[in-house]
Amino acid sequence: MKMLKKIIDNFRGFLLGEFSYKVDVTLKNTEVNSLLLAKLHMQKIKEQSNINSLKDVEFKVFSQWGEDGIIQYILSKIPIENEIFIEIGMENYTESNTRFLLINDNWKGLIIDGNSKSIKYIKSDPIYWKHDLTAICKFITRENINDLIASAGISGDIGLLSIDIDGNDYWIWDAITMVSPRIVICEYNTVLGDDYAITIPYDPHFIATQAHYSGLYFGCSLPALCKLADAKGYDFIGSNSVGVNAFFVRKDLSQPFKVVTPQEGYIEGKFRISKDKYGSLSYVSGRDRLGVIADLKIYDLELGATRPLREVGGD
Repeated sequence: MKMLKKIIDNFRGFLLGEFSYKVDVTLKNTEVNSLLLAKLHMQKIKEQSNINSLKDVEFKVFSQWGEDGIIQYILSKIPIENEIFIEIGMENYTESNTRFLLINDNWKGLIIDGNSKSIKYIKSDPIYWKHDLTAICKFITRENINDLIASAGISGDIGLLSIDIDGNDYWIWDAITMVSPRIVICEYNTVLGDDYAITIPYDPHFIATQAHYSGLYFGCSLPALCKLADAKGYDFIGSNSVGVNAFFVRKDLSQPFKVVTPQEGYIEGKFRISKDKYGSLSYVSGRDRLGVIADLKIYDLELGATRPLREVGGD
């Protein structure tokens, strides 16, 4: 019986090993094909002088949605002297806003995430030795973000900054002074609408899933990001087509783009990620999502005060 078990185990290992190899080959071929198709898209994008919205230039290779295409469109319109990016919050980096820049454009990059398993995965990925990439495992706060950037030897003028941490996004961008990116991508919370400049109050220990069971209480509104962007010297040029990420270009370089207001560039996200008290998807949609978190505290940037979300706009 032991001999039979050993034979079966060896055979199973052989099958699994062969299967794993086939999966790796398939994934590699898929990536190569995606990169080739992306180059065709890039050529078409470079030929476009005027677009109606950023949706017109979207394509996806490694980004979650169409950010890869939007980034390439912006890069075709402005010069980049220092091809360096910083991405804050990207999990295991298989789906991210800057991976295409790393692989296709050979940029240098710094990525920061608080999940140790994600950083370990990234450092075992062949891209880590093939490219000039630094991955740091650290929970990001206003207090440590500039030191983390400095520790990677990055400062001053860089190409791109991307922030997506489902939490203190507004406060982290506000705190960053170590670099002056030419392009900024920052996540906004579509549930908070396009009327008021509001954000979650700053909490250095904030985790969305712990702050409220629904997972809807995080980040800031698009008007809040636009208000911050203007103060930091950036123009808002639009959002991606699913209503997740806002795109900003430094004012000294924004002339080629149509600058839009938060109301003009706002896209309402239709995704239904809310959960009930038991952790199951509740599929709440539209304005009903706002009602789920209406009693939670929000910081109103116009008033400079914290109050329940339901009171915003009620004065």
